[in-house]
Amino acid sequence: MDIIISNSSNDPIYLQIVKQIKAMIMSGELKAGDPLPSMRNMAMQMRISLITTKRAYEELERDGFIESYTGKGSFVRAQNQELLREENLKQIEELLQTAVDKAKVAGVSTEELIDILKTLE
Repeated sequence: MDIIISNSSNDPIYLQIVKQIKAMIMSGELKAGDPLPSMRNMAMQMRISLITTKRAYEELERDGFIESYTGKGSFVRAQNQELLREENLKQIEELLQTAVDKAKVAGVSTEELIDILKTLE
């Protein structure tokens, strides 16, 4: 599992891990039942704090993407299609918000943004 941590990112390290693992699950690269590296192994491989990996795994579990079993490890959870759709919508909204913010700065109207979206379809 290749997770790339960027020191120049505005996101904290645990969130970078969460986002990348979610993306792997949503793309099908990680499938239901696939094991994740142990928190300790991930921390050692990435040279980060065990607390950071623990926080990332806890967030993934809270969001329903993984399940953890004491003594066995953490595994990709079977995904509810509605959960995946909601996660995709959330990411789309974030990207569109960035586009809207840039459009405001550039003086691009809502109608022009809609035209751009239609062109991209």
